[in-house]
Amino acid sequence: MRDETVAAGSAADGDETLRWYVLKVQSNREKSIRDNILRRVKREALEHFFGEVIIPTEKVAETKGGKKRVTERKLYPGYIMVQMILNDETWFLVRETSGVGDFTGAAGKPMPMQDHEIQQMLGLETAKEETVQPKIKIEFVPGDRVKIKEGTFESFEGTVDTVDEASGRVNVLIEIFGRSTPVELEYWQVETV
Repeated sequence: MRDETVAAGSAADGDETLRWYVLKVQSNREKSIRDNILRRVKREALEHFFGEVIIPTEKVAETKGGKKRVTERKLYPGYIMVQMILNDETWFLVRETSGVGDFTGAAGKPMPMQDHEIQQMLGLETAKEETVQPKIKIEFVPGDRVKIKEGTFESFEGTVDTVDEASGRVNVLIEIFGRSTPVELEYWQVETV
């Protein structure tokens, strides 16, 4: 009986469109919480109120032990995006799922995401411009002390000046004959001291 009144009430409001909402969840449990939400939706037979439940990620290339590996990194750790029709029943189902903190929004009222945020989150803006090229994961920041482990200046120590994640290059300032000299290296040619 309650199911029918909730569905009829939301239809009367004219708010039968799927909208994207952001959930605060326990960090490092995003995948299990996502799976749990999907399982509960199916068990309660509320699939018609829900669309996608996603964890936004990006591909990152990193080299360990001389081997290049592409991994996925969470863009927003501790957050899940849910496409749903918000009503009392769906709100309760999501909020009562273990590990879910709350919806993001103003004064405790869930606020749907804006169109430009959705485009950015789903990667639709960048997908048009480029084929998804994984970013290179560089663990150095300007000011770090590093040692060059390969190349002409092997065994020299220096300070990271700039980092270019797009090309995977690191500029290091090393001392040669008492002068600070910039050297451009691949990120895998240096290691922290």
